[in-house]
Amino acid sequence: MSSLPRAIVLTGASKGLGRVMAKGFAQAGHQVFGCGRDQASLDSLACELGSSHEFRKIDVSNSSELRAWACELRERGIVPDLLVNNAAVINTPAKSWTIPPEEWERLLRINVVGTAAVIHAFVPAMVKAKKGVIVNFSSGWGRVTSADVGPYCATKFAIEGLTGSLSQEIPAGMAAVALNPGIINTDMLSSCFGEGAKGFPDPSQWAKKAVPFILGLGAKENGKSLDIG
Repeated sequence: MSSLPRAIVLTGASKGLGRVMAKGFAQAGHQVFGCGRDQASLDSLACELGSSHEFRKIDVSNSSELRAWACELRERGIVPDLLVNNAAVINTPAKSWTIPPEEWERLLRINVVGTAAVIHAFVPAMVKAKKGVIVNFSSGWGRVTSADVGPYCATKFAIEGLTGSLSQEIPAGMAAVALNPGIINTDMLSSCFGEGAKGFPDPSQWAKKAVPFILGLGAKENGKSLDIG
């Protein structure tokens, strides 16, 4: 990929991996347009990174807000060179038959339908320009399964399938990649592993390897399921 400054659209930017990626992309000289659900966190991130980066409070399950945001950026001549679908939630660990339908629906709405809504909002302009990389965050639990995280596994297996299909639809020169970030000590991991989560790298440690890896993705990776170990 070009080393020139690029426009990066990042979902789930307010916390965890999204926040450290936003910082890493900005420090590498790229312009970040991020969204998340925590306004205070987004405000502090914007203050830290400066006025050349923009952050909006948008829930990816709100497709109308996503479309309006994408349309506004297009009108300003901004088409993502890199689109990172990072926003996701996990279920409270429990047996699949005990998890209420409402919780299944919440995960599907954010993790799957939300990712599709971001693609719907931003990818048409990328396809028209015949350039750009789409990175859909998957998980180790999008390729293998564990007990008590059935809804999360279901959504991340869906991301793998969605990304594979998308990779066959976009023009030559673009890429769609399913990315397993690895095991990181985040709030999400703590909800499953408890104190055991502390034995894994924290987001800042992870970002030192992950940010250059993501920035280095290009057309040759189209259709691949990749891992950051």
